[in-house]
Amino acid sequence: MAQQVQGVIARAKGQPVSLETIVVPDPGPGEAIVKVLACGVCHTDLHYREGAINDEFPFLLGHEAAGVVESTGPEVTEIQPGDFVILNWRAVCGDCRACRRGRPQYCFATHNASQRMTLTDGTELSPALGIGAFCQKTLVAAGQCTKVDPTAPPEVAGLLGCGVMAGLGAAINTGNVGRGDSVAVFGCGGVGDAAIEGARLGGAHTIIAVDIDDQKLRWARDFGATHTVNATQEDPVEKIREYTDGNGADVVIEAIGLPSVYEQAFYARDLAGTVVLVGVPNPEMKIELPFIDVFGRGGALKSSWYGDCLPSRDFPMLIDLYLQGRLNLDGFVSERIGLDQVEEAFDKMEHGAVLRSVVVMGDAS
Repeated sequence: MAQQVQGVIARAKGQPVSLETIVVPDPGPGEAIVKVLACGVCHTDLHYREGAINDEFPFLLGHEAAGVVESTGPEVTEIQPGDFVILNWRAVCGDCRACRRGRPQYCFATHNASQRMTLTDGTELSPALGIGAFCQKTLVAAGQCTKVDPTAPPEVAGLLGCGVMAGLGAAINTGNVGRGDSVAVFGCGGVGDAAIEGARLGGAHTIIAVDIDDQKLRWARDFGATHTVNATQEDPVEKIREYTDGNGADVVIEAIGLPSVYEQAFYARDLAGTVVLVGVPNPEMKIELPFIDVFGRGGALKSSWYGDCLPSRDFPMLIDLYLQGRLNLDGFVSERIGLDQVEEAFDKMEHGAVLRSVVVMGDAS
């Protein structure tokens, strides 16, 4: 029987979000209903509200979440009611060309629930990234549920569902940061600080944080940055070379998504070094580099999509590291809020006042 719950809706481009009644249908084949315990306020949700993803309004926002499986539909075997899960937006299909080649982290056919949640008048909702977790309960594909250790607090576990995983993976998976490497990270918001944390986990010797906000640079120190550069006061390329014996960093991660910053990242790497783009540009942006420099500097220019993660592999491992005290997820949680405070959280995020506001909706009972 369909259920009615409260959820956060973006009805029109650029308009404030609203808390409304959502109708959640019973799960069908391959689907699950998850009681959402906590969901981070991610910049992607703001992009949806602003119409920067697509125009399929109204959107049910929220996607960076953890919760408990309430019920499952037919043909679901990998999870069961009562499982504590992190929701992911890469439900691996197992049959596309990437999956068949043993590279499921690049799955080209990830899937969502077939049914739609609706408003009480029957209006179909577009769930953000196929999840829609600013909601007391949400309907997802069973493959979007990754079971992890239930002793992890949901407000930190859910952060692996998007931004923190994107940054950690940009360093560990895409950048292949290893012992003794030097790493520079441009942009020290949630994703950038997660990249710094990932570089620390990978064994980087030198980790240089670059931003234009001194508060963000202080946060970067907390996550493992060994050096900081305020790009409004110093040339970041020159400072990165200074901190790396004149060479440039082995891995440079751009976590902003601006052409001018990407160009700085390109020239801040060592010869044969790697540039990783994890910041999301808008569709109108273009970049121009001297072609001879692309050739002459060698190395690799990579883009990192969801941190090149495989949720079934990475989420449980990272939760284990957190529970061992080796991964600082608590540091990302700036505040805990209610469903009715999401619009205020967007404003704080835009002004750089928080790393993550996390909507907390209850406990597992």
